[in-house]
Amino acid sequence: MTTILFRQPDGSERMIEVEAGTSVMQAAILNGVDGIVGECGGSAMCATCHVHVEEGGEVLDAASETESEMLDCTATPRDACSRLSCQLFAGHVERITVRIPERQV
Repeated sequence: MTTILFRQPDGSERMIEVEAGTSVMQAAILNGVDGIVGECGGSAMCATCHVHVEEGGEVLDAASETESEMLDCTATPRDACSRLSCQLFAGHVERITVRIPERQV
């Protein structure tokens, strides 16, 4: 199991435990976490699941070229910790903390 802590722009937080293989985007959508849209369903084609990884990112695989290109299209500014949550999967880390940007579209 992986624990995902979703931090909203207003500072509120929600913690969810998920099985290995579940994407951070899937966890958010299945559990009604506000701020993750996921218009493309997780195929790294829309950038509406942009998050900033605050904890746990150091052991994740680097962003692919496709993901990196999509991160250039986010509605809020990209930073060094930006990732598409559809490309982050439980099982690689025990805990991950992601900050949801103020807007996705």
